[in-house]
Amino acid sequence: MGSREDDNKQLAQDMLDALSRADVAWVKEHYADDFRIWVGGSLPFSGENDKAGAVAAMPMVLDLFPEGLTFTAHSMIAGGDRVAIEATSSGKTFRGEQYSQEYCFLMRARDGKIVEWKEYMDTEHARQVLVGE
Repeated sequence: MGSREDDNKQLAQDMLDALSRADVAWVKEHYADDFRIWVGGSLPFSGENDKAGAVAAMPMVLDLFPEGLTFTAHSMIAGGDRVAIEATSSGKTFRGEQYSQEYCFLMRARDGKIVEWKEYMDTEHARQVLVGE
């Protein structure tokens, strides 16, 4: 059996895989009841949200990508209950525009569930491609 840090890194990888599959059921099951998400910037989906709000918002973003949005982790550092993830995503929007995002995610886990997810990204690219401004 691996360390808690290894288990948390696997949970982070599983989360990115679930996002790539647009697997709302997996996400709902693996968010803790007291889950909080925070997205940086001043985008319509920026700020803090709870589990219900985060699960409800997933299709609003992922449905913009009829062929899917693929997330790839490039590095992870774990310490205690936290994992820092450098990642990218890539996909074509329903308008045919390429979306290639760079992220730093910070995840906090407890008992095999995700308690907190913070998302730092290129908000200008998100505004141009996702919001259309």
